[in-house]
Amino acid sequence: MTRPTDRAAAVHADAVAIGRIGVATQGMLRTFVGSCVAVALLDRRRGLAALAHVMLPASHGAATPPGKFADTAVPEMLRLLAERAGEAPACTAKLVGGARMFAFGTGTPIGEQNVAALEHALAVARIPVIARDCGGDCGRRVSVDVATGAVTVETVGHGTRTL
Repeated sequence: MTRPTDRAAAVHADAVAIGRIGVATQGMLRTFVGSCVAVALLDRRRGLAALAHVMLPASHGAATPPGKFADTAVPEMLRLLAERAGEAPACTAKLVGGARMFAFGTGTPIGEQNVAALEHALAVARIPVIARDCGGDCGRRVSVDVATGAVTVETVGHGTRTL
């Protein structure tokens, strides 16, 4: 039997639903993405992490929930991290997802649009993207270890990778 104080106890994991943002100072943040993009903001110095499950590139004025859109997710993540830290965070970013999940349609696939919109939002906020696992045609399970900043990506049929 494990007790909550045991070092070997299971690590707490918070699931981040589609269009939502999770912020943590310990444990894990997790989500699953296809054409959506998981964007992780990591402030390793303060031991903070935020994970957004971004569904669409632009809010077009409909900013609720802010995690749903690339243009509103990044500013909201920064606000939430600053609220926790008591000051502006010093972040790096990791991006996962943006797959082409559907063979039909014309124009730029929504996954690619999501990745491009997040790259733009992060550039505007002067947050460097230090790792990415984007594109392809498979869904990915994403886990962010708040303590280490490691982002583990499990891709259907392609194994596990750590960013």
